[in-house]
Amino acid sequence: MALEIAHSHGAPIALQPALANRHGLITGATGTGKTVSLQVLAERLSLAGVPVFMADVKGDLTGLAQPAVITDRLRERVARIGCPLPEPAAMPVVLWDVLGEQGHRLRATVSDLGPLLLGRLLGLNDVQQGVLQLLFRIADERGLLLLDLKDLRAMLQFAADNARAISGEWGQVSRPSIGAIQRALLELESQGAERFFGEPMLDVADLIRTDAAGRGVVNILAADRLLAAPKLYATTLLWLLSELFENLPEAGDLDRPRLVFFFDEAHLLFADAPKVLVERVEQVVRLIRSKGVGVYFVSQNPQDIPEAVLGQLGNRVQHALRSFTPGDQKAVRAAASSLRPNPAIDAVRVIGELAVGEALISLLDPHGRPSMVERGFILPPGSRIGPLSPPERAALLQSSGLAQRYDRDLDRPSAYEMLRDGLTQTSDPADGMRPGPASGKPSRSAGTSAWTALLTGAARSIGSAVGRELVRGLLGSLSGRRRR
Repeated sequence: MALEIAHSHGAPIALQPALANRHGLITGATGTGKTVSLQVLAERLSLAGVPVFMADVKGDLTGLAQPAVITDRLRERVARIGCPLPEPAAMPVVLWDVLGEQGHRLRATVSDLGPLLLGRLLGLNDVQQGVLQLLFRIADERGLLLLDLKDLRAMLQFAADNARAISGEWGQVSRPSIGAIQRALLELESQGAERFFGEPMLDVADLIRTDAAGRGVVNILAADRLLAAPKLYATTLLWLLSELFENLPEAGDLDRPRLVFFFDEAHLLFADAPKVLVERVEQVVRLIRSKGVGVYFVSQNPQDIPEAVLGQLGNRVQHALRSFTPGDQKAVRAAASSLRPNPAIDAVRVIGELAVGEALISLLDPHGRPSMVERGFILPPGSRIGPLSPPERAALLQSSGLAQRYDRDLDRPSAYEMLRDGLTQTSDPADGMRPGPASGKPSRSAGTSAWTALLTGAARSIGSAVGRELVRGLLGSLSGRRRR
């Protein structure tokens, strides 16, 4: 059954559930109705039994958890659109938060994030990225778990103290590069990113659930404060896409997606992103469809999305764009050209005339072809427009059943403890090890000896596994030996 999302002159405009995994795009200027379009799509998908993940960048999507209130203004709107009043209904909502303040903690381990995404998050250049990749490789080979940032700091300090030994075994590793990574890590911690790393890590199976009535769970990530650290925001969502890609089996053609993933403020994903990262995002978007996952980007303008990614987005909702400058006019023409033409609609002119809540819409038809663009009004949602109150939020968190699993900290032995204990213990003099000073900091000779032993063991491990490569996922997280 098609999912009605808009009306055009009384006729419904509907999304085909079986084609919702062909991805999509919601664009428009600030204040033109993108958030309500996002809410309506999430609501219709949930009612069809499709779980949803979405970031709440303005703090007002949590109203999905409460039924709509029928007001006179709403009655006037549906009369103007020519559709019936929505049936008030609350959706099954689960709240998440990297900071752990407005939802259940959403965390990843350093190992699972991987060096590519972490390097982008830290803003590293190619040389520094290579050093980070090397540290990950050595940690993997020696079984040093990189779970949180103190593990990464321990590896960096170890490398700084033993740069000469590392360079002798693995190639040149400069102290300035290590120092630059350490400084970038301090800056990242100042933005609160430390709370994103650690355990228990999110199990993506907890995002793909339905309630007792068969409705898909709507997962909402609190992102209003997260946007203050845009690279952390983009990296968090990219990591989630990577986890979905790696953990879900091939699904083929389904009657509805396993999950639909909304990426709001999508321009943050591609801003200053290295070419290799954009290429891998393109690859994931292209391939994740076969896993039964649809990805919908939400941004102000289609030009915010690279053409290679834009070409894979089959379902499109274009809200108004204002054209006050030559650059704005160029953007309007580009947006119009991305829609399948309709002889009855001058898309370039209409995009500037659209009212709030009105859009140009082109969805895939039952045969998978883009429909000719239509001008229509987005239907009002059956859930509340606006945020939850603090008591409503607290009640929702308590009833989710996930607090016991995610709202606690785990700190199992990992690289930090292993390196610390290996360097400060008293060893046989024949081993060339000496206990560190009372402060617990190892002496330089102890660090060099221990590091040499670590490198020698890594070299043996690599030599005994000729032909076996460490396999990392498309976005840099581990898909071979998981460090969990």
